[in-house]
Amino acid sequence: MGKRTWNRSIVSRIRGMSRHIVLLMTVPAAVSLTLMLVFAVRYSLSMQRMGTIAALKPLISEEIPGAVWQVVSGRETMEESRTYDLISQANGTIDDISRTTDKEDQLELVLARRTMETLVQYVDQIRDNLLRGEKVTVNENVLSEVRDVAELVVSMLNDYITAAIRSAAAMSARLYRVVLWTAVAEVLLSLFILLLASRTAQSTVTFVREPIEQLESVTARLAEGDLSARLPASNVEELWNLTGQVNIMADNLDTMMHQRIRDERDLKKAELRTLQAQINPHFLYNTLDAIVWKAEAGQEQEVIQLTRALSDFFRISLSSGADWIPISQEKKHIMGYLSIQKTRYRDILDYEIDIPDDMDGSYILKLLLQPLVENALYHGIKYKRGGGKICVTGRKTDGRMVFTVSDTGRGMDPATLAALRARMAEKQPAQTPGEHGFGLVNVNLRIRLYYNQADGLNIESGQDGTRVSFCVPCRTREDIENDQSLSG
Repeated sequence: MGKRTWNRSIVSRIRGMSRHIVLLMTVPAAVSLTLMLVFAVRYSLSMQRMGTIAALKPLISEEIPGAVWQVVSGRETMEESRTYDLISQANGTIDDISRTTDKEDQLELVLARRTMETLVQYVDQIRDNLLRGEKVTVNENVLSEVRDVAELVVSMLNDYITAAIRSAAAMSARLYRVVLWTAVAEVLLSLFILLLASRTAQSTVTFVREPIEQLESVTARLAEGDLSARLPASNVEELWNLTGQVNIMADNLDTMMHQRIRDERDLKKAELRTLQAQINPHFLYNTLDAIVWKAEAGQEQEVIQLTRALSDFFRISLSSGADWIPISQEKKHIMGYLSIQKTRYRDILDYEIDIPDDMDGSYILKLLLQPLVENALYHGIKYKRGGGKICVTGRKTDGRMVFTVSDTGRGMDPATLAALRARMAEKQPAQTPGEHGFGLVNVNLRIRLYYNQADGLNIESGQDGTRVSFCVPCRTREDIENDQSLSG
């Protein structure tokens, strides 16, 4: 809001009236201002509570499960992980908010607090299992329950925020009624004053009514969900504080809604990272068997090549936790994967990689091409009589990169292709590795999330094979390091 510039002509009009009229005008105005200030304070406290809840969610959904995972994985002891301290911190915050929240809005907080006790029980169970020397798999199952309970608590906190927003909307409605009754009182008083000074009263009513109607309009739009509505600087002193608080409330609500969207995007990214990290054990076992078989046959050079390819494959898959890698590494990754699979499938698999060297310095989101190649092999080439060929191409034009993975294997029928496209449109990651479309669905979602674009994979399939392509912007190392949304 800008500088306070209300018109002081109303003061001169009031001073020209009798003491009795001044009293009649002052008492209702004071009551109205008091009510408005009360509502403004309640708005401010509500925004503070919702902000505290928003800051608490990452502690519950990420830090506590992360600390428990450190214990289960054996990297830290229970004391070193500070798991109980984090839980105590979360419980203390929930208790503090509960004490300042109206009783009708405390249900979600009470449920969240009780659910936190369940989370403590699971943590206690992990601690006891460690003391008894139970298997790691037992604690891994309990860790899964800890994550589920943490997500349940976050869901309850989201419900609290939703309830708080509804309460804010209801408060807006009450504020509307207060303003309406205030306006009615002002009109009645103005009618009375008209008997003494009609022109002065008429101009005063017009002066006061305009900002009230603006306030009514803006609060109604906010209650309907239009968070872009804002009040201009008011010319009425009594409405200045309320106008500022309403605008602050709208700003906070808008920020929280955008933060919630970002949190959901971050949650999906984390889920995709977890799914992407799942390694097909059969691929590893078969490769190790091939290495042993060639070693027994005395084929030393092929053993060395396979071992190096397998080492490169897993080193690039991990990439020290980085999400973005040079295209040269991604190309090396799929080369290693295909060379290993060539050893296993021999004559039924042929492949070609056509990605120009001038693209090697650009950066790409890790593991976009390999899942497409794997899908082409296991769902196309493997089940076609006589085998087939996989072609991987990349082209750079106008600041964008286009990649295509095509195969001459068994294509998809129209019904299967339609079902796959429908799953990709759901914007939810596939959860079961090995199922048809698992890699395609997750790669499609990763492209849309990390590149923040509406389009992901484009799939064409028929009797002659399948063609999967995507187009993404070129990224440099400087882009990745300077943009937190990419480097994070």
